[in-house]
Formats: sequence, C-alpha cells, structure tokens
Amino acid sequence: MSRRRPHRDDLVICVAGLAAGVLSWRLGLYNDPATGAHRGALVLVPLAVMAGAELLRRIAPLTGLAVGVFALAADVLAGSLLVTVVMFSDLVYAAACYGPRRVARTLVPASVACSVAVTVGVLVLVRGPEALVVGAVLALVTLAPTSSGLLVRSHREAADAERLRAEQTALLAEMDRTQAVAAERARVARELHDVVAGHLSAIAIHATAALSREEAEPRRQALGVIRENSTQGLAEMRRLIGILREAGDATGDGTGRPVPTGPADPVAPTLGGVDALVARSGRGGAAAGLRFTLVDEVSGAGPLPAPVELAGYRIVQEALANAVRHAAPGTVRVELRITDGALMVAVRSPLGESRSPRVASAGAGLVGMAERADLLGGTFTAGPEGMAGSGEAWWVRARLPLAGATATSGRAAVDEGHGGAGAREADG
Repeated sequence: MSRRRPHRDDLVICVAGLAAGVLSWRLGLYNDPATGAHRGALVLVPLAVMAGAELLRRIAPLTGLAVGVFALAADVLAGSLLVTVVMFSDLVYAAACYGPRRVARTLVPASVACSVAVTVGVLVLVRGPEALVVGAVLALVTLAPTSSGLLVRSHREAADAERLRAEQTALLAEMDRTQAVAAERARVARELHDVVAGHLSAIAIHATAALSREEAEPRRQALGVIRENSTQGLAEMRRLIGILREAGDATGDGTGRPVPTGPADPVAPTLGGVDALVARSGRGGAAAGLRFTLVDEVSGAGPLPAPVELAGYRIVQEALANAVRHAAPGTVRVELRITDGALMVAVRSPLGESRSPRVASAGAGLVGMAERADLLGGTFTAGPEGMAGSGEAWWVRARLPLAGATATSGRAAVDEGHGGAGAREADG
C-alpha cells in the first residue's frame, strides 16, 4: 500500500512559515520580549515542530493538531513567535475542515471550554485583567478557525452532494434515453413485422400457387391477391416511413430548437378495420380452403383507448397472417369482446395438414403479440387446445386492460355500451 504524501500546498505553508518565523526571531519580534530575549534560539524549536505539523494538516489533521498543541505550549514558554501562533490557528482550521466529521463538530465546544479554562486559570494565577486578554486571544486562535473550517467543510460537502446529484441525474437521463431508443426500436420492429410479414407471406403463398397452376383462372386470382397485398404493404410502409420522418424532424431544425409536430400516428389502425382485415384474409386464404368469421361485440361500445385499439388490431392481424400460413382447411374464428374492463381478443384456427405452401417463420410474431399485451399490463397465450383428430385447434388469446392505456374521450362510452353491443358476423 502506497504511503500518503503531504499536499503540495501544505509543503509551501511549512516552508513559508518556517522562513517567516526565523526572520521574526532574527528581528527579535517576540510576543513576550523579556522571555524571548532570555530564551534566545530555543524559540526556534517549537517553530520547527509547528512547521512540521503543517505537513500533516490534510493527511492526518488530528495528529497535526495534537503535535501543534504541545508545540504551542513550548512556544509560550520560550517567548512565543506570532508565526507559530498563526500556524497553530491553521492547524485548528485544518482539523475542522479535513478531520473526521464527528470529531470536527466537537472542536467548537472544546475551543470554548479550553478558552474559559485558560482564562480562569490565568485569572487565578495573576489576579489581573491580563487574564481576560489571554482568554480572548486563545478564543480567537481556536474558536474562529474552527468555525471557519466547519463552514468551509459544509459548503464543500454541499457542492460534492450537488455534483453527485448532477452526475446521477445525467446517468439516469442517459439510461432513460437508451431505454427509450430500445423501446422505440422494438415498437418499430413490431410494426414492421405486423405490417409487412402478413402481406409478404400472402404474396409468397400465392406466387407459389400461381407457379404451380396451369389453369388461367386460378393464376389470375392468385395474381390478384398478390397485387392487393403488395399495394397494401407498400401503403403501410409509406405510412411507417412518414411516422419515422416526423419523429426525426421533431428532434430539431438544425438550430437546436424543437420542431412541433402533430400526432405521432394520425392514421393508426383501429378495431373498426378488423372486418376489412378478416375479409382480406378470407380472399387470401380461399385457395387453402380457409373461411373466416368475425364475432364483434365491441363496435357498438364506442371508441376505446388508442393503444388498446392498435394492440388489438395488430394481434388480430398477426394471428390471421399465421392462420393463412399454417392453418388446416376449415373456419378461422375471430372474437372481440369487452369483459371486466378489458378487451378480449381470441382467434381460433384449425390444426392439421395445411394445403397452402409453407412459409418459413422465425416466431417473431408470437413474441410481438406477447410484447403488445405486456406493454398494456395484459396477458397473452397461444397454443393448441382440444384432442387430436377431434376438433383440435390453435388458439390465440389476449386480454388488454382498458385502464392500462391512456383513455380517449369516448372511454365512458365503453362502459355504457357494453350491455347493448350485439354480435356481428362477417364471413370472409
């Protein structure tokens, strides 16, 4: 372990104090001229000890003060030099400023007690007003530097606390920024997957079907589905690009000033578009023997919170895209209900051997649906249910609490319209 060395400023104080004390001795500037003239060069011994104690004022302030007390007593007996007294006063200041907090706070009462005790002792010995002068000088030498040291220490600790608070605030701000960037990237990734994956899957399936058919009519139908999905996918991509550009413009105009923008996504899909989504999936899955039906008990309940509508729409969109890719021939059923203050989304698709060409999947769709539900404080499940060979199906279920998102102005209408909403069937 490396040994602590005296501070550079303390070394300067030591050398300067020693030089000034020697000069005072040479000029005969004693605090007690009679005693100083009699003792002569002996007064330089406490001077040298006090100067050496100055080297400890930062690395060992209490030790330096203890050494200074003995050096001051010897200095008084040898005739006393003003420089020695001043250096002792600096040691008292250093003990209050750099010493342990608990000990530093006891220096004020200790200085008062010492001043009173010395005053009373001198008064008993000399029985004259000189005792009051001695007490006042001792209080000035001890109490004043102690108070100054504690004040400086308090300001320094307050500055350190503010600096630490500023660093913590900057760190938290950086963490928030990083989390916000990660959350935005995840949001964009979910949007891209939900928007593009379904259209591209339908394009891939029907392109394969068109290549494998010789008849003109099936080819024409497949090409029509391909054109429809490519057009809609392109429109969705343009919408997302526009949103990203608006978010980039909101950071500033090159002058450091933020640029106000409108809503982040003014054309975000809602549950009102689920019926068109189901109809489009019906056209895309017809070649695979799929039929689609929608049970909608939400349309008459009024507008829901925008995050809930978007999450519900995207979950249905991804579940239908998975059904087109993987479901066996049969009926795909979509259910939308409001139960116990939450939007319930359920999509049932038959399991078995699909007649449509298989499309590779990385499983990101299930992850994205689960993330959407989790962000709203809801739940998500997906998996097979039922006995194999007797109606086994793949179920996707999501519960999206209405209280877990920012409510729109029509939030009250949800509760009022809950009882009167009827089921509406829409076959694809």
